[in-house]
Amino acid sequence: MRTDRWRKSSYSAQGANCIYVSAPDNATVRLRESDEPDTILTTNPTALSALIRNAKAGRLDHLSEG
Repeated sequence: MRTDRWRKSSYSAQGANCIYVSAPDNATVRLRESDEPDTILTTNPTALSALIRNAKAGRLDHLSEG
C-alpha cells in the first residue's frame, strides 16, 4: 500500500481550498486539492515547472477568459 507524505502549499490559506503536494521520488510529483482529496494529479518535476513558469508569465490567461 502506497502512503504519500503530503505537504500543504505555503501559499494556501487556512481552511478550505488548499493545495497539497507529494513527491514520493525524484521523478514524480502528485498534487491534490483539499476539497477533492481522492482526485490526484500525477506529473513530473519538469512538466510542473513548465506549467508554473507559463502561468506566472501569463501565457495561460486566455484559458480563463469567458
